[in-house]
Amino acid sequence: MLNIALFGPPGAGKGTQSDWLIEKYNLTYISTGEILREEIAQGTPLGIQAKNIIEKGGLAPDELIVQIIENRITKKTDTNGFLFDGFPRTTVQCYILDGLLMNMNTSLTCMLSLEVPDDELVRRLKSRAKIGNRKDDNDDVIQHRLAEYYSKTVPVAKYYQDKGICHSIDGTGAIEDVQARLDLAVKKSLENRWVNLVLFGYPGSGKGTQAKKMAEKYNLVYISTGKMLRQEIKNDTEIGRIAKPYMDKGMIVPDEIAIKLIEEKIQASAGSRGFIFKGFPRTIVQAYIVDGLLKKMNSNVTQAIEINVSQLEAMKRLGQRSKTDRSRLYDMDTETIVSRLEEYEQKTMLARDFYDKRKLLQVVDGQGTEDEVFDRICNQIDETLRNAL
Repeated sequence: MLNIALFGPPGAGKGTQSDWLIEKYNLTYISTGEILREEIAQGTPLGIQAKNIIEKGGLAPDELIVQIIENRITKKTDTNGFLFDGFPRTTVQCYILDGLLMNMNTSLTCMLSLEVPDDELVRRLKSRAKIGNRKDDNDDVIQHRLAEYYSKTVPVAKYYQDKGICHSIDGTGAIEDVQARLDLAVKKSLENRWVNLVLFGYPGSGKGTQAKKMAEKYNLVYISTGKMLRQEIKNDTEIGRIAKPYMDKGMIVPDEIAIKLIEEKIQASAGSRGFIFKGFPRTIVQAYIVDGLLKKMNSNVTQAIEINVSQLEAMKRLGQRSKTDRSRLYDMDTETIVSRLEEYEQKTMLARDFYDKRKLLQVVDGQGTEDEVFDRICNQIDETLRNAL
């Protein structure tokens, strides 16, 4: 999802530019000010509570803001993303927004900060007061709102500067010129965005082969817990000795071992564009672990892809692999193969469904040549990335 917070003092032109950004990127508009005015006009409990605060130019309490934002964003599960206007206004609200978006397995893409001199802001606000007859745009309220902005809201910019996603935009000049500056900042943010992919499929579906090709094409780091564990076993490390009995039987290795190896791989991949996870997550618990690992980097899963083949086809492929130099110990035993397929059905399908419920899963036909399957996978990934533009 593409999520933008439009930032700037009262009169900076957020409303005007919001309309353009919404149409340009097909976003859902979330304006706390507009929603609050709707609530006031309708005389709802939230509106009655907010009325005096808004008319005096004050900030609505966070408890009220959370209810408003959560009600709106949770109803828009099919959106391409959100444009937040007037939220967050404090660093506390920055943390609130992080939590709300995390619940939707997404995060803020960028903060666009419109910069306009104070004298121009006052001129615009007075002009708007005359045209719209807005009570919250009189002289006293204008000064109060600007004071509120500088004392409480400016630290929001630093919060997102520390994350590397805040862009200062010159908000003066022709509307079209400001739009061009905003567009450039959004595109820059998307270019720097992480891409994290999770691969699912029966043992023998071709995940390893396809993951390597995907990593090369999209310049991603390939994380295969199986490959890392086999190396630990080969090196006869403490982790390898613990993991070997599980690996020999094709069983899931304890989570704490996999987490340690994945964290080391991520830490050794500074400057990467993202990751491809193969062989992890294999359970719904591990799906939550992946969320936590990526959240540390202010990132999340972009897409989950299932390479779909039948159980019979998977067994046939594993049997064929057992006769090559790519064979695994667990490829040699029919009972172990059947056990691994059953484990996928009983445990890994829950992790697969975890991403399906988040509308992140794409199922790709795994039949055909390696290149044919690879083309199908790339088509799905490319479509996902295009939809974010």
